[in-house]
Amino acid sequence: MSRLIKIAATTALVIMVWANGAHAESVNETNGVAIKGYDPVAYFTDNKPVKGSKAHAFVYEGVTYQFASEAHQKAFAADPSKYAPQFGGFCAYGVATGHKADIDPTAFSIEDGKLYLNYNDKVRDVWRKDKAGYIPKAKETWPSVSQQTEVLH
Repeated sequence: MSRLIKIAATTALVIMVWANGAHAESVNETNGVAIKGYDPVAYFTDNKPVKGSKAHAFVYEGVTYQFASEAHQKAFAADPSKYAPQFGGFCAYGVATGHKADIDPTAFSIEDGKLYLNYNDKVRDVWRKDKAGYIPKAKETWPSVSQQTEVLH
């Protein structure tokens, strides 16, 4: 009987590790930190990118978000989906065109209360020119793109 319990426990552990790893792949992170350490709430409150601090951190969807203040940390903890970047924090234009791409945290836009990050300023400018077309396309492709393991840098 103890052998059966060990097998069941090992199987459960493997499934948990796999599930956490698979989930983490759908969120853009560097060393377990989202948005390269930038504060997601600051994009909304300050309308600019602000570096967060390890002193103010919150884990959401398996990665750590960092904040510039305790107030921002609390706001995020109360409603993460309000502040978390769309498409797991990958380049929104990249998702719309069918692939995962890394981001520059300073290349952002907020549309209809949602945070979109892009690869760089030039890509963000392309994104902004047809955001009405790119947003629905990115929403459509995200389920399949989120499963991709390769991220363009």
